[in-house]
Amino acid sequence: QVQLVESGGGLVQAGGSLRLSCVISGRAFTRGPVGWFRQAPGKDMAFLSAITWNGDRVGYADSLKGRFSISRDNAKDTVYLQMSSLKPEDTAVYYCAARREPSDLSDRMWEYNYWGQGTQVTVSS
Repeated sequence: QVQLVESGGGLVQAGGSLRLSCVISGRAFTRGPVGWFRQAPGKDMAFLSAITWNGDRVGYADSLKGRFSISRDNAKDTVYLQMSSLKPEDTAVYYCAARREPSDLSDRMWEYNYWGQGTQVTVSS
């Protein structure tokens, strides 16, 4: 059983920063990449970033323009998403997701096998 638990969301003013964490338990069952997605009210789920199991490759959505950074600490079974220069339009529920098998980075949500419950990020203007 693989479980993902996100934390670190909250309320922040525009221009501020947050670091989201995704703790993965049951990690022995998966060696695949981990991705971050978000879903804003009334909008579809959107890909943000992904990282391979050993961290040697990362990918980002073009729309982020360098404001977000993904990293991982395998000793803690944790993947992070550092977010800076936050804007009101970044308000959304943020999810981490993991793929079961080693594979290329993907921005397609249906290719991820395991999902967390999400953490709310609210950016005030």
